[in-house]
Amino acid sequence: MKVELAQLPGQDNGTAQNLDSALQAIAACADDTALIVFPETHLMGFPSSETVAQVAEPLTGPTVAAVLAAAQAKNIAVVIGVAENDGGRFYNTTLLITPQGLALRYRKTHLWASDRGVFSAGDRYATCVWNGVRVGLLICYDIEFPESARALAQLGAELIIVTNGNMDPYGPTHRTAIMARAQENQAFALMVNRVGGGDGGLVFAGGSALVDPFGAQLFEAGREPGQFSVELDLAQLHAARRDYRYLEDQRLRLPGEVVEHANGLRELLIP
Repeated sequence: MKVELAQLPGQDNGTAQNLDSALQAIAACADDTALIVFPETHLMGFPSSETVAQVAEPLTGPTVAAVLAAAQAKNIAVVIGVAENDGGRFYNTTLLITPQGLALRYRKTHLWASDRGVFSAGDRYATCVWNGVRVGLLICYDIEFPESARALAQLGAELIIVTNGNMDPYGPTHRTAIMARAQENQAFALMVNRVGGGDGGLVFAGGSALVDPFGAQLFEAGREPGQFSVELDLAQLHAARRDYRYLEDQRLRLPGEVVEHANGLRELLIP
């Protein structure tokens, strides 16, 4: 399965510019690409507590609608981050959008320092089946907590996608974390980070990566903008889980109610 990683700069509070770059990247995908992944909150950048009410949009708003239309036109799936407005509550949210519509929504559960006072924390983890693979989403700081990826694994995740907005000097932290999360959950892990500058003098670290279910890094980008193509050999899932299964051997499981939906969506509610 071919996936493209859109390691792009972003403009904080710059929805029009960010949407344009996303639409260009989707249109530029190869015909055999199944999925393109963008960084954390790519569509709006990172709003502040003063700007979030003006920048954030409901998922039924025009920006998500434009991405859906592009996904349909290209017949491709898109993972992209947004600042979500849900009835006046704001979330750092990542979406899996397919040509059929919105397949998965995840609201960041672990808020980084700059998220606090801007966004509310999510209250659940979720996976869905897309293209024959069970997919789960995480966002940036989430990857530093083993329980986040393990929650997705308990929901059957075979591919963990991380939209990232990680800045200097913390790039190596996520390089280590993404490899560990893949290996300990015997799943593919795919991370796409922002590059370039941001408000407040931040410099985003790039380093978008693909890790196989053994924890081996198959691809790592540098610090420059780019659209990178990677291949997932799904047979590696079976190979990694052939001789032993961490999920079957673990002594402690994460608490929380599991909700099964008729469309294949699975959710683990945070107690």
